[in-house]
Amino acid sequence: MRPTAPAPRSRPIRPGRRFSLILAASLMAGALAGCGGSAGDPDTVKVAYNRSTDNKIRFKDAFLESVREQFEQAHPGKKVRLVPIQAADNDYAAKVQQMMRSPKTAPDLVYEDTFRVNSDIAAGYLRPLDDQLSRWDLWGRFADTAKAAARAEDGRTYGVPDGTDTRGLWFNKEIFAKAGLPTNWQPRNWAEVLDAARSVRRKVPGVIPLNVYTGKAAGEAAAMQGFEMLLYGTGANPLYDTAAKKWVTGSRGFRDALDFVRTVYAEKLGPDPSDALDPNVGTRLATDWMPNGKLAIALDGSWLGQNWIGKGPKEWPAWSTVLGRAAMPTQYGQAPGKVSLSGGWTWAVPAKAAHPDLAFDFVKTLQTKENAVRWDIADAQIAVRQDVAADPAYLRSVPGIAFFTGLVPFTHYRPALPDYPQVSTAIGEAMESVTTGGSTDSAARAYDDQLASLTR
Repeated sequence: MRPTAPAPRSRPIRPGRRFSLILAASLMAGALAGCGGSAGDPDTVKVAYNRSTDNKIRFKDAFLESVREQFEQAHPGKKVRLVPIQAADNDYAAKVQQMMRSPKTAPDLVYEDTFRVNSDIAAGYLRPLDDQLSRWDLWGRFADTAKAAARAEDGRTYGVPDGTDTRGLWFNKEIFAKAGLPTNWQPRNWAEVLDAARSVRRKVPGVIPLNVYTGKAAGEAAAMQGFEMLLYGTGANPLYDTAAKKWVTGSRGFRDALDFVRTVYAEKLGPDPSDALDPNVGTRLATDWMPNGKLAIALDGSWLGQNWIGKGPKEWPAWSTVLGRAAMPTQYGQAPGKVSLSGGWTWAVPAKAAHPDLAFDFVKTLQTKENAVRWDIADAQIAVRQDVAADPAYLRSVPGIAFFTGLVPFTHYRPALPDYPQVSTAIGEAMESVTTGGSTDSAARAYDDQLASLTR
């Protein structure tokens, strides 16, 4: 789901960011404060989840609070303790890992980005859910691709997904009109994307032409939402060679994708590097740059509209008419012509959870048909269940949902391997290097050197 999205990793999985001893200590202290002392309560399930760093984004809190009330009403004598963790994605993941290391602090249920699931499985933080899933009648309604997102190399499933997403190009039609660009824009290759950005730079001064998430601080938003949207359009064997069972190095496609990022920032087609490398760049894009007409093109996700509707952080009634959507093209327009990446988040049960059965009961409450529809609408998710995807309320929930659902046939998923978070970190570092003026060759060599330590 969202890269939202950065990540922690214990050896051999290294942190998405190198946290200082002070930060590590503060995270542990927060974890102890958030969950300490409640493992002995047999009637309380602790649910840890990420809260946005923007204090105006509270739809997740409201949704979980309503599910808590449903659960407690249906399970007399049982209680739910919601444990919101307000932090950027890397910090959130680091804190959750700290919590899961000890039975004294481990939550009973945790919200996890799918790209971190396998690394946490390898670290021994999560428990398989196959026994519970085999007895749950609704599990058969989940799409096979979504089920695979939380399936480990051992063949067992460690999480229940609550939605997915796709990615493409959002563009401001009013800015495009000023730049002399078509408002039904659909670029056929990378060159046309860059040419549109150059036209905006020349003809609409003061506007950021194009945002491509980049650098270490943005974490998975940069690696997946930025870089891999390019890499998977090169036609190259992108990240992992399944036949050889090793991570790809020395790739021409990797260098071409880095060249694109370098061009965006070298030609001043993107935000100022200091803004692009800000860990809160996603919040700024959603609450300022786009609704205030400061950004022409955003390579971003299907969920973006949630920021401007209902209780989103920035009310913007005109967004559905001002913004257009286009598929990200392949590098030269080669088949299939379009590229998307998909992710998502899962509800997982820590290995050291005190009340795993009670936690799974809460998952089942989260995933009633009504709640699943409500959540996918509230979070602008692409449904992963057949019954939810066919629901009329879902189908009319967000302008553009049909467009982003239509990208599913062209989508790719990140390698579901424990080493992926380390690879993601190396991608972010390579992107940051070219964003700040480093050469493509140097950044690519540094990436290859980091991957040399991986055994798979």
